Amino acid sequence: MRPDAAVATVKLLRRLRVEVRFPESQTCCGQPFYNSGFLSGARDLARHTIQVFSGKSPVVVPSGSCAAMVKIEFPHLFHNDPEWHERALELSARTFELSDFLVNQLHVTNVGAKFQGKVAYHYACHLRGLGLKTEAETLIRAVDGVEYVPLEKQDQCCGFGGSFAVRYPEISGAMVGDKLSCVADTGADVLVSTDTGCLLNIGGAIHRQQRPTRVMHLAELLECR
Repeated sequence: MRPDAAVATVKLLRRLRVEVRFPESQTCCGQPFYNSGFLSGARDLARHTIQVFSGKSPVVVPSGSCAAMVKIEFPHLFHNDPEWHERALELSARTFELSDFLVNQLHVTNVGAKFQGKVAYHYACHLRGLGLKTEAETLIRAVDGVEYVPLEKQDQCCGFGGSFAVRYPEISGAMVGDKLSCVADTGADVLVSTDTGCLLNIGGAIHRQQRPTRVMHLAELLECR
């Protein structure tokens, strides 16, 4: 849905002298199945993902929700299957959300990016489950030319929640409306987040209300030169 975020992630990592391999047989991690209670389908996709990313290399994910699925939920899916549980734990240990990988694994906070303008940051819910707090904000603040503007209710859900937005559209719409009010108050030129789901939801609401703020994935901002 936002291929530019994936392209920017690869370019960014390569610019930081990380050798990137992109397995073309990878698919969805299975989170939509899992969240909807279709555990058999979720396990099928989890097994496929575990096989595709077998090896010893770190797996970098430019999406907090996908990273949380692999790191936290894959082991739960196989709690009664010792062989696949062990394989899920092994992949979990070397899977990292992008900001986590940059700050806590590469120990890089300034990637040499440049961007002129006001930037606000929406803290995606799944980062909380991953134990990540300030990594993305630290990277944003280090971008040359950025005027960081604090966002009220920064860590409040935008209302997307995957299938939640489909099942409870009125609640979801009210939540993203509240988020847009907070974004408008910042006067930001750009709203940055780490999860495509959030960007689709907030960006869609911005488009419908014809507001001037753009949305960008963190990787896209960090690849601005």
